[in-house]
Amino acid sequence: MKTEPQPSDREVLAGLVERVTYQNADNGFCVIRVKARGHRDLVTVVGHAAVICAGEWITAAGDWANDRTYGQQFKARFLKTSAPTSLEGIEKYLGSGMIRGIGPVYAKKLLRAFGDKVFDVIEAEPGRLQDVDGIGPVRANRIVVGWAEQKVVREIMVFLHSHGVGSARAVRIYKTYGADAVQVMSENPYRLARDIRGIGFKTADAIAMKLGVEKTAMIRVRAGISYALTEAMDEGHCGLPTAELGPLAERLLDVPQDLIRTALDLELADGTVIADRLGETACVFLAGLYRAERAIAERLLTLIKGRLPWPWIDPDKAIPGSSSAPV
Repeated sequence: MKTEPQPSDREVLAGLVERVTYQNADNGFCVIRVKARGHRDLVTVVGHAAVICAGEWITAAGDWANDRTYGQQFKARFLKTSAPTSLEGIEKYLGSGMIRGIGPVYAKKLLRAFGDKVFDVIEAEPGRLQDVDGIGPVRANRIVVGWAEQKVVREIMVFLHSHGVGSARAVRIYKTYGADAVQVMSENPYRLARDIRGIGFKTADAIAMKLGVEKTAMIRVRAGISYALTEAMDEGHCGLPTAELGPLAERLLDVPQDLIRTALDLELADGTVIADRLGETACVFLAGLYRAERAIAERLLTLIKGRLPWPWIDPDKAIPGSSSAPV
């Protein structure tokens, strides 16, 4: 009897990727067909992955949904990939072209030579690759480099998932920082809010807490200055009086005023925020918004002072009946 997937708020699905039906290289969105445990027929899984190919083993957490066009699908919030361990999976993986220098023909040759130990050979004894007919130094080097790149991607995604980052955001983080993703997040996770569209302070703050960043850490308080100004911007303000910014940041961040003052000074020195006066009131603006406001003002002044693109028009002659001139 065919096993039918049942709806659930959150389920875990594991299996072998049979084929990749679609993948968007920019955002990582993918549609894959999976030979999943507990399911006789192939299962369609949709989610996000930095890279994915046939033969890989996936573990996905998500829920079932019925798409009007494509039918039943498993929508994965988390999608973790790992190198295959079965001979079938290894052959599909190597033959997919994901690792430069290996296609279906060389995948079979490598399996005949090394069996399920092929990945150990690539990583630990790359010199043995040249024992395989047709593999010389150049191709062997491509294989080693390609395998290393795939391993780095997997390690980064595992790191992000382990700190509560969903697959869609994890792919955006990887696409933004590449191999430096783990280093960037470890040094200053609040960069995510500044560098990646769709990731705000609250998300970056939650990740930072999982990474062990203290609530009073200066990187957090500095990022909180921009967060407070962004909150004010959402209410229609281009900036805030300095006297109001401090208390607002204090409420949002739950840290002492002296830390906020220090953080503000550092942000001003770096140019992330800009201080100016409106009349007698000292104010602080996000740098980008401040420059945009100035550019608009300068453009308006240029329009006011500039020459009209048409010659002067006498309204009395241009508008019939506007003067005593005969109609």
